[in-house]
Amino acid sequence: MRLPTHKTKIVCTIGPASRSEAVLEQLMLRGMNVARLNFAHGTRQGHREDIRRIETVAARLQHHCLIMVDLPGPKIRIGQLLEEPLLLEKGDEAVLIIKDLAAAPNQIPVAYKRLPESVTAGDVIFLNDGFIQLRVEKVSGKDVFCQTVIGGPLLSYKGLSIPGVKIVAEAVSQTDLAFVDFSLQEGVNAFGVSFVETAADLLKVKEFAQKRGHSAYVVAKIERAEAIDNIDEILLAADAIMIARGDMGVQIPLQDVPAVQKKLIRKANLLGRPVITATQMLVSMTENIRPTRAEVSDVANAILDGTDAVMLSEETAIGRYSAEAVEMLSKIAISTERKEKPIGCSADLPTYFRSAAGSGNATVEDVATLNAVESASALNARYILTRTQGRAAPCLISRFRPDCWILSHGGDEKTNNLLALAYGVYPVTLDDAKRGFVGTAVRWLITAGMITKDEILIWIEEDASDDVLEALSMKIIKV
Repeated sequence: MRLPTHKTKIVCTIGPASRSEAVLEQLMLRGMNVARLNFAHGTRQGHREDIRRIETVAARLQHHCLIMVDLPGPKIRIGQLLEEPLLLEKGDEAVLIIKDLAAAPNQIPVAYKRLPESVTAGDVIFLNDGFIQLRVEKVSGKDVFCQTVIGGPLLSYKGLSIPGVKIVAEAVSQTDLAFVDFSLQEGVNAFGVSFVETAADLLKVKEFAQKRGHSAYVVAKIERAEAIDNIDEILLAADAIMIARGDMGVQIPLQDVPAVQKKLIRKANLLGRPVITATQMLVSMTENIRPTRAEVSDVANAILDGTDAVMLSEETAIGRYSAEAVEMLSKIAISTERKEKPIGCSADLPTYFRSAAGSGNATVEDVATLNAVESASALNARYILTRTQGRAAPCLISRFRPDCWILSHGGDEKTNNLLALAYGVYPVTLDDAKRGFVGTAVRWLITAGMITKDEILIWIEEDASDDVLEALSMKIIKV
């Protein structure tokens, strides 16, 4: 058996360009760890077929691939354009209408009935993550007449944002919960929650799933200013976060996004919450075989900041070079990870916890997992082994960026797949009922040709005693 060539995880959005088994196989072979299904588009039957295809290919390749459903949330989207793409040039008139379909070339249908009362003359409206900007000229009945300030090609169902205008809608609607129910029935329990503002938005999804006898793995998408303000409480409720820079770059000043990204990654690292950096990472590869130098630097810097995963959106959903984009992310990750130590990674948590400020805030789990990583480094251990019924131990170890791989046994395939977002964690499924975990794991490693006699392993396990106290125990094993 061969481990992946890089520890950074890759999230791919599945769409028309990537939903066939042939392309899915290429995405997995080139590095995809998480398949994201955007429920803002498509039909339930289409999503059901996507889920089955992803599961089929993953089983055939014996590849761990988490399926994550991205809930639409209250994002405003335009509807079906009459002509696609609609080419808007500076000075062109565009009319926003409250309908599903456009009846004229310059009409843009909008799925938000309160739009006419939400804007006034002079307001700026952003389309497609701000690439297209319109200025409101007048509101007449239910129609909003605009002049194009910054033009470009516009496709159907792209997002619409109005800076400074509060959208009157809950982050998790009944439609979202219906999608959660559907997904759980299809065997999917990982969800991206859009436009989160508080921890209550995440708990709403978790409690809904719990009432139906399931646990939900919830990824909080950070894209609103309110979420940034409430990030500490959100991180405590979330299983992971996504830095969704598209809408974030409209909700807050664009020039503030890089600093906010670093702040969010740091906070997530400290708590051992996996973090995804998303939006336009290799967007030029939607149409081109090579990315720009700036995009390559963007991906590398996110890895150096401490992100666990990087995400592709339109690059794999509708792009011409889906597999090549994944391969490029893999190459950037390989190169960056090799240079992390010499360059110096801003996510250097071991140094933080050794410092006066960090040691005063350290928990027992922080010390135990840091000890495991430092023991692995000092003894040149090939692997850190964990056995867990949750994700705490492997994720807490992962944030310290050990040189070795973390092999984690979660008991079943579904639990193992939930580790797909954590940096440097490789899930394994072992039958350890008879021989015990350590003996089974060592025999498996030897049989797979992954370790030889006299090599060192670090084993760390989550224990729960009768008095409900939890602990992490560590052992050093010489094969």
